[in-house]
Amino acid sequence: MNLTETRPPAAAPAPAPARPVTRVVLEVVKFGVVGGSGVLVNFLVFNLLLHGLRWPAMTATVLASCIAMATNYVGFRYFAYRDRASRTRRQIVLFFVFSGLGVVMESGLFWMGYHGLGLHGAVGSNAVKALSIVLASAFRFLVYRTWVFQQDARRAA
Repeated sequence: MNLTETRPPAAAPAPAPARPVTRVVLEVVKFGVVGGSGVLVNFLVFNLLLHGLRWPAMTATVLASCIAMATNYVGFRYFAYRDRASRTRRQIVLFFVFSGLGVVMESGLFWMGYHGLGLHGAVGSNAVKALSIVLASAFRFLVYRTWVFQQDARRAA
């Protein structure tokens, strides 16, 4: 045995994969960024239609939600969930089916506050709109991450 023999340096350890909690927190933040921009679109269109152009409340809320849904797809697909499985027809269909269910939930909640509770003013209608968006967004987050933008097993390894 040669005592002067040198060993090659040990390879640097591979970086530890992100902890599951960290991944979920990052996912929630990205979802919030995209969702926040969608909320802005939703409120801008809603207020323009309802308070600016005097459209019927339900038409304004449904149309605003649909426009926000379309803009959100781009943000979710190319920012929040870009590391997930690639775009497929199934993914697009699921996104719009679940988003449509979210619009129905949001619109139903809005209807209850606007018509059921009589919150017709600018502040009341926006407060009801905000609450309906928050509740429908919780549903959207769960279904988007579970069924629409599924984790690609090859990338997760």
